Amino acid sequence: MAGGKQTPRQKMINLMYLVFIAMMALNMSKEVLTAFGLMNEKFEDANTNAKDTNEFLLTALAGKAEDEPARYTEPYEKALKVQKLTTEFYGYIGSLKGDATKGFTNDPETKKLPYEQMDKGQEIDYGWFEKDGLSTKGKEIIARFEKYRADFKAIVADDATFQILQQSIDKKFSTNPVKNKDKQDIPYLDYHFKGYPAVASLAYLSSLQNDVRTLENEAYNLFLGNSLKQAASMRHYQAMVIPDKAVYYQGEPIKYKVVLGRYDNSTVPTSVVVNGATIPQSRIKAGQVEGTSVASGLGEHKFTGKFTFMEEGKPVVVDILNSNYVVVSRPSSATISADKMNVVYIGLDNPISVTVEGITSDKVTASATNGSLKKIGNGKFMFTPSAGKEAVITATGTMPDGKAISSKQVFRIKALPRPRGYVRGEPNAKGPASNLAQVSISAKMEDFDFDVNLRVTQYTIVFPGVGSEVINGTTLTESAKSKANRLRPGDVVRITNIKSKLEGAASNVIIKDPTDATFTIQ
Repeated sequence: MAGGKQTPRQKMINLMYLVFIAMMALNMSKEVLTAFGLMNEKFEDANTNAKDTNEFLLTALAGKAEDEPARYTEPYEKALKVQKLTTEFYGYIGSLKGDATKGFTNDPETKKLPYEQMDKGQEIDYGWFEKDGLSTKGKEIIARFEKYRADFKAIVADDATFQILQQSIDKKFSTNPVKNKDKQDIPYLDYHFKGYPAVASLAYLSSLQNDVRTLENEAYNLFLGNSLKQAASMRHYQAMVIPDKAVYYQGEPIKYKVVLGRYDNSTVPTSVVVNGATIPQSRIKAGQVEGTSVASGLGEHKFTGKFTFMEEGKPVVVDILNSNYVVVSRPSSATISADKMNVVYIGLDNPISVTVEGITSDKVTASATNGSLKKIGNGKFMFTPSAGKEAVITATGTMPDGKAISSKQVFRIKALPRPRGYVRGEPNAKGPASNLAQVSISAKMEDFDFDVNLRVTQYTIVFPGVGSEVINGTTLTESAKSKANRLRPGDVVRITNIKSKLEGAASNVIIKDPTDATFTIQ
């Protein structure tokens, strides 16, 4: 447009585009959000069971303190301090979970939170952090974590028997910076909570509550003096549900096994091999192995390997079985739509992107109603509406197990917007009458996202007080030039009844007549 200035409409379009980009970066697949929610449920169930177990142990310790006061009175008093500290800190973490669930309510039928809607974590991002540091709330959280760690260690600091427990406290509730994959130190809260979906933060807080219950359990067992007995007891086992893979599509059947498993500080393997790689001894702690890997290649994958233990002087090998996981594609784009904005224009080639989360583009097909849909690249299509008021585009993807998944999107079909008439590149031009013989008449669609070219085929030029002429093409007739020479300064020539054609479009594409243009004689 003249002067290169943007219209208010164009400025708004640019602003909406920036918001669109920001929303794309924050988008996360529904499957991942649901997986976090299910993980949270498992932690909460485990926490409930752990509470019951710990209450049983405390009751047993109380009974021993009554029967053998000389031996168990002091351990029982320490256990009561641990119980009080655990209850307070467990409740504090529970209050932090309120920041993750604020604004969300349980579904009245399923009694579950709407996990798929919990893809943003504004309450935590804006409540715990400010600028490049922590807010008052964030600093309070770090202080409470450090106090809990110090208070717990103070309860058991006078006995070397609890050294392993103190190490476990330091490990589970360390607030030191965490190194990321680039070996950079990231502050504790930033690493675990900043920028994460609310449901992911909820699951992590539930896991911290589980760590609190676990430490409480370890302390009670040490106070009872039966850690070795407990290692052989069924109470040290945990029933575990092992699914055949880590990610499922909605409606997909879930296969799983229920098994008994245990780990404890005394059960340390001599070697661990995962996917052919030997795990360094530094990562083997308390019967567990801390491993890292990179998710690559879409589809289903398996962990394979073995644990090796020494039993009565002989190596015993335990194979790693039923450890599957699924890699889905990282979202690279998002579709942000409103009911009144999903529009395609008749007669034009409308670009359409089609993706199915977790499925490669070569396994995705698409079809459309009321028009032709042509594939032009990976996940890229060109749709040309032909008729009707609505078009339905259907995307179908084939999952790794051979099953198909489909989704549909409805688009409104609209005619092209009305063009605007121009004289010499302006809707309202000025100049001497002699210039009329050389002026060009054109038409443009203002603030239209498509790059289209219009060719003027006919128009009527009205000379005030002289008459009018119908012009075919763009060149004035001799009769029209004669009329132009009779005009005086101040006369306004009107260009009306402009006819135009969309270049490169089918002949049946209807173009609305452009608006009138004017030329003022100077």
